[in-house]
Amino acid sequence: MSYFEVHDPRFAEYLIPICNLEKLHTGMRWAEGPVYVADGRYLLFSDIPNNRMLRWEEESGNVTVFRAPSNYSNGNTRDRSGRLITCEHGGRRITRTEPDGNITVLADRYAGSKLNSPNDVAVKSDGTIWFTDPTYGILTDYEGYKAHSETGRCNVYCMDPRSGQLAIVCDDFEKPNGLAFSPDENLLYVADSGRTHDPHAPHHIRVFEVEGGRTLKGGGVFAEIEPGVPDGLRVDVHGNVWVAAEDGVHCYSPDGLLLGKIRTPETAANLTFGGPRRNRLFITASTSLYAVFLNTTGAQTP
Repeated sequence: MSYFEVHDPRFAEYLIPICNLEKLHTGMRWAEGPVYVADGRYLLFSDIPNNRMLRWEEESGNVTVFRAPSNYSNGNTRDRSGRLITCEHGGRRITRTEPDGNITVLADRYAGSKLNSPNDVAVKSDGTIWFTDPTYGILTDYEGYKAHSETGRCNVYCMDPRSGQLAIVCDDFEKPNGLAFSPDENLLYVADSGRTHDPHAPHHIRVFEVEGGRTLKGGGVFAEIEPGVPDGLRVDVHGNVWVAAEDGVHCYSPDGLLLGKIRTPETAANLTFGGPRRNRLFITASTSLYAVFLNTTGAQTP
């Protein structure tokens, strides 16, 4: 079967006809947070309800447990030194894994109040760490520990790991989720998946202009996502936005036009570009990990 749905001729340019969607692993409860480690040729990803992180080896295809318990880890990325940055529902915090394996807590409170449950994270070239903080991990005991929100809202934050300063950069989201910068870092895309718990809440991606490196301006709707809600997202070198959704991965042009979809058999939660040439799209979708080679590459990441 064909997993590709072309809505605009430009999307066909990013497909390789002989390459199809591959299932690499299954058996998770809710797979999330993929990050490709180029210098090790492996992919790390979270299995949130099972409270573990898994490691998929590119050369062998083997999957092993990387960390368990993982504090109900969700989103992952790497900083500009190659260290793992992780969102933890259980710890309600952002952590960094040091080269020796020790874990450093980067942020767990704002103005004295505990964070909700950090969801997804991106690192700018200046080293600042940007993350979303919805309440998914404290709503039940399934993906974290049920608790009340001490901040009283779901914010997007920017942190300077050198000074430890944590700042709210946007506070008007229902459920901020995936986020990613444009290749030149002048734009920040942030998903709002509020419709997961309210049929009348947002299910769109917003786009902000980044001013002075750490201030956001604008925030208009970039794209409405149907069906379902937008979850994790990434940007390729052409500025196209690839976002996980209920029926697979949607690809939008820089001006917000839906170019096409990669249909997945399960609801897609997150994605990342990887492989030696960054031209392989890895997709965490419900119980499974999928991948497909594309004729485009992800925007530069560590």
